[in-house]
Amino acid sequence: MTGPVLRGDRLTVERGGSAILEDVSLSVAPDASLLVRGPSGAGKSTLFNVLGLLSTPTSGTLYVNGEDASSLPERKRAAIRRDTIGFVFQDFQLIPDLSAWDNAALPQDHTGSRDEEWLGELFDALDISDLKSQYPATLSGGEKQRVAIARSLANRPDVVLADEPTGQLDPRTAEKVLDLLFGVKERTDTALVLISHDRGLEPRFAETVLLRDGRLTVDADVDDEIDYSLPR
Repeated sequence: MTGPVLRGDRLTVERGGSAILEDVSLSVAPDASLLVRGPSGAGKSTLFNVLGLLSTPTSGTLYVNGEDASSLPERKRAAIRRDTIGFVFQDFQLIPDLSAWDNAALPQDHTGSRDEEWLGELFDALDISDLKSQYPATLSGGEKQRVAIARSLANRPDVVLADEPTGQLDPRTAEKVLDLLFGVKERTDTALVLISHDRGLEPRFAETVLLRDGRLTVDADVDDEIDYSLPR
C-alpha cells in the first residue's frame, strides 16, 4: 500500500444549522502515528465517527485506501469498518456477558471464522493471556482497555482509531496503555490515529493536528489559548 489509508477532503458535519466540523482535510499514511487533539466541544468525537465510517459527513469526501467511502451503502461501510479499521473507545465498550477472549474475537466472528493463533499472539503481546476466561466486570480499567486493544487488532486492520483511550485511566496505567498501543503498532505495521484532549501526549506521536471549533489548525499561538484541563 502506497497511498494514505484514510484521507478526508473538506469534511463538514452540520447539525441544527451549525457546523460541528468545517472543511476538515487530513491524510493518514500507512505507517502514521497521528494525534488529533483539542478542547471540549472541538468536534473530536464527531471526527472520530466520520473517520471510522460510523457516521457520514454532511459534505466532503472520505477516502479509505483510495475508495470514496462517503456515500456507500451501510452494508459496504460495515464491511470496510470490519476489515480495515480497528476501534478503541474511551469507555471500552466490552460486552458484559462475554469473556475477554470472546470480546476480543468479535471482529473475527463477524467474518465467520476465528484466527485463534493471532488472538493468542495479541493476548501475549498485551500481557493478558491469564485473563482469557474472565468477564469485563472482573477486570480493572487498564485490563479492559488491553482487551479492547486486542479486539481492535483482531482482523489485522490497516488503521486503529482510538478515542480518548487513556481518558478513564490513572497516569501510570495510561502510560502503559500508550506503550502497548505503540508496541503493537510497530509489530503489526498498523497506522494509529489517537484523539485526545491531552496535550501531554504529543511527544509520543510523529504528527499532531489541532482541532478547535470544528476546524484543524497548526497555529501554536492558537494552541496556547486552549484549556486542556478538562476532558472533552
